[in-house]
Formats: sequence, structure tokens, C-alpha cells
Amino acid sequence: MKLSIIFTAALLAAPTALINAQANSVKDYPEIERYVTGGGISASIPPMNYTADGTGLISMSADGKRIVRLDIKTGKEVETLMDLNNTRETTLSHIEGFKLCDNGSKILVWNGKEMVYRRSYTARYYVYELRSRLLKPLSEEHPRQQSPIFSPDGRMIAFVADNNIYIKKLDYWSEVAVTTDGAKNKVINGVPDWTYEEEFATTCSMCWSPDNLVLCFLKYNETDVPSFSFPLYEGSCNPIKQYALYPGSFTYKYPVAGQQNSKVSVHSYDVETRKLKKMELPGSQTEYIPRIEFGHAPDRLMTVTLNRAQNRMELLCINPKSTVSRSVLVEQWKAWLDPDTYENIRFMPESFVVFSSRSGYKHLYEYSYAGAQLRQITSGDYDVTAYYGSNTLGTHFYCSTASGAINRTVSSIDKKGKVTDLSPRNGNASASFSPDMAYYALTYSNSTTPPKVTLMSTSGNKPVRTLAESRSSDPWLKTVPLPEFFTMDTEGGLKLNGYIIKPAGFDPSKKYPVIMYQYQGPGSQEVLDRWHIGYENFFAKSGFVVVCVDGRGTGGRGRAFQDVVYKRLGHYETIDQIAAARYASRLPYADPSRIGIFGWSYGGYEAIMAASHPDAPYAAAVAVAPVTDWRYYDTVYAERYMLTPQENESGYNDASCMTYINNRRCPLLIMHGTADDNVHLFNSIQYASVTESRGRWIDMLLFPNMNHSINGCNSREVVIARLLDYFSRNMK
Repeated sequence: MKLSIIFTAALLAAPTALINAQANSVKDYPEIERYVTGGGISASIPPMNYTADGTGLISMSADGKRIVRLDIKTGKEVETLMDLNNTRETTLSHIEGFKLCDNGSKILVWNGKEMVYRRSYTARYYVYELRSRLLKPLSEEHPRQQSPIFSPDGRMIAFVADNNIYIKKLDYWSEVAVTTDGAKNKVINGVPDWTYEEEFATTCSMCWSPDNLVLCFLKYNETDVPSFSFPLYEGSCNPIKQYALYPGSFTYKYPVAGQQNSKVSVHSYDVETRKLKKMELPGSQTEYIPRIEFGHAPDRLMTVTLNRAQNRMELLCINPKSTVSRSVLVEQWKAWLDPDTYENIRFMPESFVVFSSRSGYKHLYEYSYAGAQLRQITSGDYDVTAYYGSNTLGTHFYCSTASGAINRTVSSIDKKGKVTDLSPRNGNASASFSPDMAYYALTYSNSTTPPKVTLMSTSGNKPVRTLAESRSSDPWLKTVPLPEFFTMDTEGGLKLNGYIIKPAGFDPSKKYPVIMYQYQGPGSQEVLDRWHIGYENFFAKSGFVVVCVDGRGTGGRGRAFQDVVYKRLGHYETIDQIAAARYASRLPYADPSRIGIFGWSYGGYEAIMAASHPDAPYAAAVAVAPVTDWRYYDTVYAERYMLTPQENESGYNDASCMTYINNRRCPLLIMHGTADDNVHLFNSIQYASVTESRGRWIDMLLFPNMNHSINGCNSREVVIARLLDYFSRNMK
């Protein structure tokens, strides 16, 4: 459940008088669109598409008509790989994306993208051969395809259409069906079901063997998974005309906590014999298979398995032809395993690198394919947050919180254990490395420095050229209220990290209303020394003090800080948010009678939980798309932290917003999209129903046909404007 909603936007001055406005529409906030759509301040670059040899970059023109090769050092075009004005057989007006095969002979391009869920989409794919300039549809039989992947030699493409896998043999331009049993809401081949996509962050469940002879894939049998349906209306944002008089519905398989998951199995397809085989996995603890990937050898299909509680991972090595498997690594933890442990294993030719929190902090360990630990790469009282790879000298590159939880530092560590920082220690950095690790694009910012992207050479850690730079010279940026970081004590004297954004034109002699913003999901972080301008700044420009505190359960501070919330979500988070509000109320410029709390998704859940605490000091609360009971959310996320309702009934009761309805004294606004496939509107409707049955009520604003992000056709502007107006009306 990656539910954090981030807004990055341009910021213009907003009159402090807005705080007293009795607004009725977005028009009462004339500058709000700039905050939602962005003003082009921050530097950004598309994904770095390095050439296989690491000496060049592949880029698509802004108009989507050309694909070119750039010299990595100068950024100048050195070759046109594809020009839509010069293709044979098929003519396209533009493309939306591309993928180059490993040997550089062909390019897969697409347009007409249509989203399936948060990450997945179907599109019309085309294959372009550089030598002949031939451009052809990937499939004539299936007009839309999903998750296509080249074979290593570039001579075949595996793709999914209508829940079945097909292989396009490009030499003969023939198409072969790998599976035939795919059926909507029953069997899915080669791409994940909703739960796997959302909670295991994956969109493709296929991989080619290095010798091009075998395609391996996951099959998801979701026949026994309960279905969830929600209505669809005509609406006015991209109206669905067929529902003008009678609403329709969308039905898909969604297992809530404690219910049946998809039955997932591993299969191989022999390209020459066209035979399918099912891999029989050993043991009885496999509930999930988050990843499959070849370990640089055709007889090493590395298969990652998890038990249902997600506190035990087993890495298996399977020979797809013989189907013989062996256990390579078992990783366990007393609470849940960090998702990086099973989602981000890096397989290299002779070894693999895995994340583990066995020391109490998340670090990197290198193993042989025989299962022997070769090296603990990193160590210390800090978390590694990203792993980028290693070079031929045995130097590893990673990102960590070594200089503090609110920072992200890119570093390298050599064979002797010498650490070299490749970015400033304070602030937030990330990197994208070339295949040979010779170059990397370093993105860096801090709370007062807009992002800059620099191409760096790992040889001497020297800058090569600037890839992108923020428009930091805009005069109005000087008026932006920026965060000030602080620490505060909570229960037991534990220190929490937080930030404060003071109102524009701040006068320390005045008393200001306060908006407490938080997210609080396990492992998440909002308090980071990074450049970020969004709705929090808009609130400050409108006359509010904004306070954000990362309580217990959030990330970057080791497992002990996170694990305290295990099996009792909402408990310690609420204690810490109440403590944060008390801290804010003691600020000399804060009005303790005018404190509100707000959050989206998990943050919406915590906003309701905190507002329903007997000692809650809030004058108002706003929750957007909140979970109101973990029994209503999906198996993987809810059970990762709570186990099943059958195993932890009292924990689910204590973590339910329904339990504390009678405690809430402040007004509450809930906003929710009716087509939210992630946190269903059911959560808010049920909460409203229980509230009303007890003779109480809430305020609610619904967004027809909108999903979890509530975006498009002014809907995001309405969310922010209504939120600000609600606090203004209730905290006069």
C-alpha cells in the first residue's frame, strides 16, 4: 500500500485574508491551480535510458516523433535511431514511449496508453527495425497489448493480451500463443493481479532465460478471490455516455484481510518444443511469489516466495527445464519483512545482493548462488534506502540515512570497506547509474535548494555536465514559506522529527491557526530535508501554521522505531500525533483553540483516529480517501502489519475508526472518489452509516468516477480548496 500523495507545484502569493473567507468554489482561490498543476520550478529529467555500453543516452523528442542517441558527455545528438517522418510500412503521428532491445537492433514503441490500475496499462505497440526502417504493429490479432518484453537476442517479444501470453517471433513475423486459459476475473497469465501490482509494485510477471530458449511466467488463478464492485456514472469528467440514464459498474477481484488470495504458480515455456511446465515449489509456507528473475544462467530461475504473514522469505533457485529447485536463502523477522527484502534483490553474474534488517537496521548483504554469505556490504545504525549496483572493482553504490533520518546520501563502498559520499551528507539525493557504473545522474536538493540534476563520473566523482536545473531565479520564490526542522519528545522521551512552515508575512506577536499534516503509514516519511512545494505551502501562504511530525512506525530510523506498531496500527501513531498537536499548541505564535488535522489515505485514517482520541485538541479534521477499518483493505497490506482478522481480532477492533466514533468532538470532513479501486468508498460509507446510527454526523464530499488520486477536471483543486475552506470555517 504505497498511498502517499505528493503534490509538487509552483507557488505564488496567496492573500492571508483567505483564512477568513467563506468560500463556495475554486474561484474563491484564484491561484490554486498553480499549486496543483505545477509551475515548472523543479528540475526534472525523463528516465535515464543508457546505451548497453554506457557511452550514450537514448532520448525521445518532446513532440514524440524522433528517438535519438546522445553522447553521454556532451549531450549532443550523434545519431537518429527513429524518425516517424521516415518509417516504412506504418505511419504514426507520434509515440508516447519506447524500449530498445539489448543489442540495439530494434525499438518497441507505443501510443494510445490506457491505464488498467495504478501502474499497469495497455497500449498499441509497434516494432521498429533500425536497419530496414520497417515499423509494424506488434500484433494484428490483438490490437492492444500489455507488458511486452524483448528476448535477450532481440528476436522475440513476449506480451500479454486478454490475460494470455503470446510470443511474437520477429524473424518470421509469426505469433504463437503460450497460454490459452486466461479469462477475466478468473486466470491471469504473465501480468499481476490487482493486489500484486499495488502491494508488490510490479507490472510484469514474465522473464526470458539468458539463452533465449525459455520464457518463465507467473499464473494468477483468482477464481476463488471475492469480487468487489463499485458503480460507474455518466459523470462530467470524461463522461461515460452509456451510463447517462442508468449507472454501470466495475467488478474486479479484491481480497480483503483474511480472505482468499489468488493461487499463484510458476511456469516455463520451451520456445523450441512449445511445451509448458509447472514448477512445483517445496514446502508449505508459500502464499506469495513477488518476483521471478533469471540469475544470469538458464538453469537459475530465482524465485522469491513469502508466507502469508510476510515475515519469512525464501529464495529458491529452479531449473526451468528439469523443474528441480533448491533453497538458497531464508530471511525472517519478528514482525514484517521490509518490502525491499523481496522486491529489490539484485542478481549479478556470480552473486546477488539482498536487503536485510537482521541487525535492526536495513543493510546490504552479498551472497553466492550456492547460498553462502560472501560479504556484509554496509553496516551501522542507519538504513540503506536504495541499492544501485557494483562495478568490476567490487565497489558498491547505494543511498542511505547515514547522516540522519531526514537525509538521503548517495555513497560508494569499496572492497576494503572504505565509504565515499557521492552527494552532500545533508539534504536528499538519488542517482541513476549507467550499466557499467561509470556515470550516474545525481539529483540533489534540500529544503532551501531546488533540485539540480548533474551527470557525474564515478572516476574521481567528477561532474560531467548539468542535465537539468531548477528555475530558482523566479522572484516569487523568495516569498515561499519554507520548512523549519525540529525535534520533539513523545511518550517515553523518544524524539520525533518534524517541520514547521510559518505563514507568509509571519508576525511572532500574532496567534495563528494550525494545520497538522501527516501520513504515518509504516515505513513512510514526510519529514525530509528536500525541496518540496505543494499544498502545505499554500496553507501557510493562506495564513496557517503548518506542522508535520513523523511518529513511530515511520521509516528511516531502524526497525525498533517501526516495529512498535506491529499488530496494533493506529495506536502509537495517534499517541504521537496528539503529542505533536500539544507541542504545536505551546508555540508562542500558535492558537491552541484553532488546531486542525489532515491526511490522505493512511493519513486520512490517522486523521480520523487522532480526532477520535479522548484527549484530541483539534477544532476540525479532514480525511481524504481514508481506510476506516483494516478489515476493508487488501490482504497483503493489512496482514503485513496486522496479520489476519482471525489471528488478531482484538487488534483489528482497536485499530478501527468505528470503535472511537463517540469520542470525536470536532467536525469531520471526508472526501472520497466513488471509483477508488484502492481504498474503496465503502470505507467512508460504512463509517458514515455507523456514525449516523449513533445520532451523529460527518460532512462528506464525493467525486464521481474518481480514483484514489482524485485528479482531473478541477477535482484536485476542489479537494484542496474545500479542505482549506473547511478549516477556515471551523477555526475562526
